[in-house]
Amino acid sequence: MFDNIHVSLTTPALLFPAISLLLLAYTNRFFSLAALIRNLSADGKPIHTDQLKNLRQRISIIRRMQESGVLSFALCVLCMIFIYIGFNKTGSFIFGCSLLLLLYSLLLSVIEIRISVDALNIHLEEMDK
Repeated sequence: MFDNIHVSLTTPALLFPAISLLLLAYTNRFFSLAALIRNLSADGKPIHTDQLKNLRQRISIIRRMQESGVLSFALCVLCMIFIYIGFNKTGSFIFGCSLLLLLYSLLLSVIEIRISVDALNIHLEEMDK
């Protein structure tokens, strides 16, 4: 299956900037969500149950996004090590795993965006009252 696959040392290196920027974006999402939660708790106003559920879901998803992004980055480094020492098939397999983790991270990002939109809709409904 992996007989015809050849990944050069530069291929996984191309993912380094992309993964780094994704991790930075995920960290920014986490910090803005943390600030929102702190502001909500400091206001002393009652918080809708759906909002709390939504915030908990988003925190959990962002954590998984960050974890899978970091694991993808680590596998990229490991892939480069294996390719460097001459284990091209193993390096190619690890690179594929890295890409799958990156894809998982991106899918989680889309889910988190959808939940965020739902939170905004809940807020707009409360403003209508």
